[in-house]
Amino acid sequence: MSLAAAFADHLRRDRRRSAHTVRAYQATAERLLGFLSGHWGEAVDAAALATVSTADLRAFLAMRRAEGLGNASAARELSAVRGFLDFASGHAGAAPPIKGPRAKKGVPRPISPDEAVALAEDVAENAAEPWIAARDWAVLMLLYGAGLRIGEAMGLTGDVLPLGEVLRVTGKRAKTRQVPLLPQVRAAVEAYAGACPWPVARGAPLFRGAKGGPLSPAIIRRSVRAARARLGLGERTTPHALRHSFATHLLGRGADLRSLQELLGHASLSSTQIYTQVDAAHLLDVYRNAHPRA
Repeated sequence: MSLAAAFADHLRRDRRRSAHTVRAYQATAERLLGFLSGHWGEAVDAAALATVSTADLRAFLAMRRAEGLGNASAARELSAVRGFLDFASGHAGAAPPIKGPRAKKGVPRPISPDEAVALAEDVAENAAEPWIAARDWAVLMLLYGAGLRIGEAMGLTGDVLPLGEVLRVTGKRAKTRQVPLLPQVRAAVEAYAGACPWPVARGAPLFRGAKGGPLSPAIIRRSVRAARARLGLGERTTPHALRHSFATHLLGRGADLRSLQELLGHASLSSTQIYTQVDAAHLLDVYRNAHPRA
């Protein structure tokens, strides 16, 4: 097994990282190995990786920046490199010291409740079949009404049925949390389950594609892109924006950060605190648009 593949296996098995993270980090490891092989003019093994210098990493990042990598992506690339070098050496802190690019942390852009509902309605109205309309409506209601990530919604199985007032969700790194379900969200999922032409068996994916296989998140993203174009909504109106809206609207109605952290499944409170910036930004927009002296 190659070093990059062994690293991916470690991330998947031992660190319980998501499939997306595993693919991205393995690709970075393979790029680094390829670069160092050309840079040094020889094959690269674990022993050679122990000799990587700060200058080597700067040269690698310079190559990646020349390929068009932005600050945020370069920072993620460097994080993956550090993890790979730590894995190859067998201990933390193996990567030589290097200051990464400063990535500006973007503030999520929520959409209004009316826009969220209009988006979900438009997606459902333009579905090919009634059961697909019920499916898409249920998925988007889980994102906006329960704050699920799209991957979490796709990961639900028939075991969640019959639904109660609380839904058990498996999130990043296989962490589980309890999410309260609004009656409207529960009704949407139950309506889809009743309309789905395939039996919703225990252990099988809850949401199905048109041919009966597991529903791909790409299908939902494509439907949302088409709906936002028809509705004249901005490019930031994505399935994940519905989760942002869920968080922002709860915060605006008095939810405390700790409770919001639990509902969203954030490992760190700092991940949740970004929504305080969203709320402040929203208030500033209201001030600018409404105050006579703004």
